[in-house]
Amino acid sequence: MTSAENSKRLENKWDDTRASKMSEPEKLLYRSNLLGSDKRITNYGGGNTSAKVMQDDPLTGQTTEVLWVKGSGGDVGSIKMDGFSTLYMDKLNALRGLYRGVEFEDEMVGYLPHCTFNLNPRAASIDTPLHAYVPAKHVDHMHPDAIIAIAAAKDSKALTQKIFGDSIGWLPWKKPGYELGLWLSDFCEKNPDAKGVVLESHGLFTWADDAKDCYELTLQVIQTAMDWFAEETAGKDAFGGAIHDSLDADSRRATAARLMPAIRGYVSGQQHMVGHFTDSDAVLEFVNAKDMERLAALGTSCPDHFLRTKICPLVVDFDPAKPDIDATIAGLDDAIAQYRVGYQAYYDRCKRDDSPAIRDPNAVVYLIPGVGMITFAKDKATARISGEFYVNAINVMRGADAVSEYQGLPEQEAFDIEYWLLEEAKLQRMPAPKSMAGRVALVTGGAGGIGAATADRYLREGACVMLADIDDAALAETMDGLCAKYSADVVRTVNMNVTDETAVAAAYAEIAAEFGGVDILVSNAGIASSAPIEETSLDLWNKNMSILSTGYFLVSREAFKLFKVQDMGGAVVFVASKNGLAASPNASAYCTAKASELHLARCLALEGAPMGVRVNVVNPDAVLKGSKIWQGEWLDQRAGTYGTDKDGLEQMYRDRSMLKRSVLPEDIAEAAYFLASDLSAKSTGNIINVDAGNKEAFTR
Repeated sequence: MTSAENSKRLENKWDDTRASKMSEPEKLLYRSNLLGSDKRITNYGGGNTSAKVMQDDPLTGQTTEVLWVKGSGGDVGSIKMDGFSTLYMDKLNALRGLYRGVEFEDEMVGYLPHCTFNLNPRAASIDTPLHAYVPAKHVDHMHPDAIIAIAAAKDSKALTQKIFGDSIGWLPWKKPGYELGLWLSDFCEKNPDAKGVVLESHGLFTWADDAKDCYELTLQVIQTAMDWFAEETAGKDAFGGAIHDSLDADSRRATAARLMPAIRGYVSGQQHMVGHFTDSDAVLEFVNAKDMERLAALGTSCPDHFLRTKICPLVVDFDPAKPDIDATIAGLDDAIAQYRVGYQAYYDRCKRDDSPAIRDPNAVVYLIPGVGMITFAKDKATARISGEFYVNAINVMRGADAVSEYQGLPEQEAFDIEYWLLEEAKLQRMPAPKSMAGRVALVTGGAGGIGAATADRYLREGACVMLADIDDAALAETMDGLCAKYSADVVRTVNMNVTDETAVAAAYAEIAAEFGGVDILVSNAGIASSAPIEETSLDLWNKNMSILSTGYFLVSREAFKLFKVQDMGGAVVFVASKNGLAASPNASAYCTAKASELHLARCLALEGAPMGVRVNVVNPDAVLKGSKIWQGEWLDQRAGTYGTDKDGLEQMYRDRSMLKRSVLPEDIAEAAYFLASDLSAKSTGNIINVDAGNKEAFTR
């Protein structure tokens, strides 16, 4: 292959000293993780590995041969020991006598649980027979771009022979399953000296009787293919050569930030979708190329690629030489509608009597000349991984079309995989989505106690969150904690001063480019001040108004702009204060600014209602835990106002409340969750006091 990421040779990472202390199953895990650590060897979740191991039967005590094979789902790069299925080899061999022919091969999956060794709960994958019926002890099945480029070429069989001779065989396309396992078994019997096989439009199988030998053989075969492509494609223009120039990096990202909310609004009809933007060198080379549209229309080849990226991408009408983003956005409605019509026609042409109902007809992959690639999926990780799979497909197209002619999966075969009843059963077994799945939230003051607790609550329910704050160190610390608890996919940070109009707009462009748009704004950034009116300077007054009133206006205004583009509703939650309703001595600037927040929320509730945007308020009181406000002068000032010290202030606040309880950040987060979730779908313009009871703050 010619791309820069493929120029570095595959590294043999096998450590004999480490491996010498391992059992055969542990060596299988070690081998799997090494292979999965390099995406040139296999894509995320793609491929599988196995080992045939002699073990004592827990029932009879007799030694029996057990197949350890990567179970259904999972990823070889991150798999643990519990990710492998274990099955009796004698029972797997006995299944041959039950096989009724290719039209009944799916029923063989139902027999696999009967072959389970040692009550292992890990479900066996559809590829189990392929591993079982190869006579070698160790088998690797990988999806390397360099091999799939051979497998997806029009003259795939001839190329395989040319590159590998008789050491690696070739089998024509066959959907994964029991029949393919029998084909592979037959191949091994007739070609005892072969070390592996290329499966047309699918991937690579290699085998050996030693774990290390199998690992090194897999590397050697893939490297041979990579070296051959490097030599054959040297000096050739990829994809027919470039016909577009890329925009500069900032302009590419800015363009994506404009397009993604618009696309998101069109594709989120069935559920909220999350976006991912990629402008890597490989993607830009493809989207700028003469043959991009021809190749993109052919779809992907490897089943793993196809399941993640759909039948084909949507090419967005954009000319980087004469960029007109408004015109492109205006044309999206028709382009996406046409894609849906095409997808419906594809479904109607290919459906069978027992096919599942049509699924989401929208594209997953969007290609923009001069800009890059956008992918949308039900969550951020899936959107990112779908993009990675399409980069794999780009690499495959680059190689196959350079040395032969690239071909995607035949349409009916592609459909039969996408709407495979076994795949549908797997989808039906998936847990119900969490209450905020696909939602994207921006939380200002995100590094403070209330902001961090609210982000945590949203993340727990499946949302993506961008934390905005002016404290970079606190942002980084909060992000690290949330990423460790949830994942790096779903948390982002941005330094944003809510009083800076440019910074606020930039933050929303960032959340659009990172996640595709925004559904929830939690306006929580704040300060607090305490001074008698005669000692309240104009600067202090203006500072309160700037952050607590103007800041809330600016972040809301930008949120409304995105809400309007997306046209899918939204929720705004103001974290105000009990002091917005109840006056407090020596805090006129703070109380007045907080009161303005309440009235701004009411105004926004009126404007937002016609487009399904709800605006509500949480009024906390005396949330000391984790609050940066209470770490400075405000704590001393309030303690002085009430004639106590720092240690006694929390007790004083607790005792003055009607319920005699302290209010914690998690309490405010729970209210912010309720007001942003569908639990409050019929509430707007409301105020929830979370203050442990204060009659002066009653709203009536």
